[in-house]
Amino acid sequence: MRLAKVIGQVVATVRNPHLSMDKLLLVQLINDTGSAESDVHVAVDNLGAGEGEVVLVVAGSSARLTLTADAHTPVDLSIVGIVDEITSTEKLNYLKQGRP
Repeated sequence: MRLAKVIGQVVATVRNPHLSMDKLLLVQLINDTGSAESDVHVAVDNLGAGEGEVVLVVAGSSARLTLTADAHTPVDLSIVGIVDEITSTEKLNYLKQGRP
C-alpha cells in the first residue's frame, strides 16, 4: 500500500465494461509528510474519496482484486482506504479536516 493525495477526477463515459461505473480519480503518491513523490496517476475509487483527501492505494494485481473477482478487469491502481491521520515518531503529520 502507498499513500496518495486526490488531486482531481477523470470522467470517461465510454470505458471497458469490466470497470462498471466506479469513479476515476487523479492521485499523486506522497510520503508520510505529504510531499509529492511521483507523477500523476489514475486510480479507481469505489469508496467515495474526494479531492484533497489523502488515501491508501494498491497497485497491480492487488488493485484488480479490490473491484471484482474477475481477473480481467484492466486496473493498475485502486483506492482502498481514506486516511484520517498519519503519525510518525510521536509527531502528527496529517489530520483530516473535520476531525477533532
